[in-house]
Amino acid sequence: MKIVLLTIGKTSAKNIATSIDMYLDRLKHYISADIVYLPDIKSTASLSIDQQKSREGQQFLNYFTQGDKVILLDEKGDSMTSIKFAESIERSIISGVKRLIYVVGGPYGFSPEVYNRADAKLSLSAMTFPHDLVRLIFVEQLYRAMTILRGEKYHHE
Repeated sequence: MKIVLLTIGKTSAKNIATSIDMYLDRLKHYISADIVYLPDIKSTASLSIDQQKSREGQQFLNYFTQGDKVILLDEKGDSMTSIKFAESIERSIISGVKRLIYVVGGPYGFSPEVYNRADAKLSLSAMTFPHDLVRLIFVEQLYRAMTILRGEKYHHE
């Protein structure tokens, strides 16, 4: 199985990008995982919020293929402990999912079409974070999940 974190725009803070790369490198020992950065929408000042969400949504929808399991990182999603998150990934592995895609929306969230395509929504927190931090938090939690599944000592409970 391959895990993809799909997002709009690159990570701008170098220190955060370095930390993300560190966790992605660590993940190589456990599972195929990557971040895919779709291009930012240009000329957003002339777009309504709905138009911006629609354009971003079309990019997401164009990326998905049939059979992908799509989970939106959304503040209104289900909240999980790190252990429950690990178990959810394990269920996807066991069920034969080929590509598990976690999606970070643009600044205004997701279009209705993306919500309709999603298989689930996951909240990393009830708080709102900058997109760069969401990427870092997610890859760290993914690394943590892999160590939990392997019974390694990274996670303390």
